[in-house]
Amino acid sequence: MPDIRDELSGAMSHEDPVRRAQIQMLKPLPKRFYKEVSVAEAEGDAYGVLLDGRPVRTPAKQLLAVPTRKLADMLATEWDAQAEVIDPGQMPITRIVNTALDGVAKDQRSVFDDILRFAGTDLLCYRAGGPNEAGLIARQNKIWNPVLDWAKKTLGAHFILAEGVMHQEQPQEALAAYAEGLRAFATPLGLTCLHSVTSLTGSALLSLAFASGRLSAEETWAAAHVDEDWQIEHWGTDEEAFRRRENRWQEMQAAAAVLDALR
Repeated sequence: MPDIRDELSGAMSHEDPVRRAQIQMLKPLPKRFYKEVSVAEAEGDAYGVLLDGRPVRTPAKQLLAVPTRKLADMLATEWDAQAEVIDPGQMPITRIVNTALDGVAKDQRSVFDDILRFAGTDLLCYRAGGPNEAGLIARQNKIWNPVLDWAKKTLGAHFILAEGVMHQEQPQEALAAYAEGLRAFATPLGLTCLHSVTSLTGSALLSLAFASGRLSAEETWAAAHVDEDWQIEHWGTDEEAFRRRENRWQEMQAAAAVLDALR
């Protein structure tokens, strides 16, 4: 009988810990070989997924175990939903957990710093300019300013705005304050989710505001697409761009679900 630990294993070669874990999933799809999926307690107050009573392991052969029963149940649901083959593309929660365990856990600092770098060039700090964009400016102010106000009041992080795309150096005090807020989520799973949301939205500020409960997933997504939605309203979009956005939204929903299950 095929062993999922062998079928899903792969080389740990990429320098980026997040990509390193994701690359391991890019293998020919193994057939489903199990009948029953269950959840059981694991070592260290964790919960693991069992396939016909055998523990699932990550591509790097670590035990697929998570800190909450709710998250373990979500993993089990994904595994149970697989039909003839095991398709990682249809298992976003499992991908996030694999990334956290096989990649981020081994190099949390670099992922933390990568999110912090996003904060230094955050989407919310770069505003439209010129009379032809008056409507966009107003929309940016309405949706983005409350997030910046939240960062200033709650985190003590005062970010400076810029017009256009010219780089604006952010105060070290603001970045240090942001980093302090980010430390509340400095676990492998927490950082994996925030890194994903930051990459999907282009904003470390939106990511942290979402993780902190200041914004819902839908509000975060809408705020990240203020500029894009403005362009669509004026010039339209195409089917390929729409599909890409829908795929990214599904990734966003998966990260949101994991963060919620960790609470």
